[in-house]
Amino acid sequence: MFYAYILFSETLQVYYKGFTSDLAHRLISHNSGKSNYTSRADDWEMVYWKSFPTKKEALLEEKRLKKLNAISLQKLIRDFEKADKV
Repeated sequence: MFYAYILFSETLQVYYKGFTSDLAHRLISHNSGKSNYTSRADDWEMVYWKSFPTKKEALLEEKRLKKLNAISLQKLIRDFEKADKV
């Protein structure tokens, strides 16, 4: 299983979009400074993820996420949070 995901840093007020096969390990990696871009903060929070059966599909979703503006990302995250609570 592969995942496209969105992280958010309260400190930087920035969203980061990526893909992985291990969400938990990837979040730890981001918060421990092992990724160049996200090493500027250590408060990254996983705010969205979607699973895919193939790496190719997860990569396509990551590319789609990277094209979204902040308003679209915030709506996607709100909808994700609502679905999780239902």
